[in-house]
Amino acid sequence: MPTWGIIIIAILVVIVLIIGFIAGIYNSLVQLDERVNEAWSDITVQLKYRADLIPNVLETVKGYAKHEKETFQMVTEARTAAMGAKTVKQAAEAEEAMQGALGKIFAIAEAYPELKANENFQQLQTQLQDVEDKIQASRRFYNAGAKDLNTKIKTFPTNIVNNFIGHFKKRDYFEVSEAEKAKIDKAPEVKF
Repeated sequence: MPTWGIIIIAILVVIVLIIGFIAGIYNSLVQLDERVNEAWSDITVQLKYRADLIPNVLETVKGYAKHEKETFQMVTEARTAAMGAKTVKQAAEAEEAMQGALGKIFAIAEAYPELKANENFQQLQTQLQDVEDKIQASRRFYNAGAKDLNTKIKTFPTNIVNNFIGHFKKRDYFEVSEAEKAKIDKAPEVKF
């Protein structure tokens, strides 16, 4: 075989290897991106389920605490914001408002022993706790996927391939606000 034939074959092998390498990187980015999309979908499903439970909780509480209109309004507004969140940041902010609003509802329940003893309210409270646990698990799964994707996008040689393709973008983490972080970081004051 002439030397130019060996050179052409060698060039073709190198080209095939480069294409295979780029395709492998691209496919790994697609897989990570889809994992993050799946995790986000899991979060939205759980948030929707919780949003569907809230009107039932409000109706049950209203039967016992009719004069708590301001709190009911706060819960309704938080639910509307949560349902309308389109980005991770908006969802995190709405989530924080929802946690505060639900906390007030359950504080009201503490003031009404008949409400606390109501079987329907107890079932709703159990369902809400279950969905809150699922939301937390979904958030962890989402954040892990976002971390993996963000790391892959930034590392060599994937960053070069992604810059060439320009398709995959960094994902935001679903995390608490700076105000909430400050509350978490501050040790509780205990007095005896």
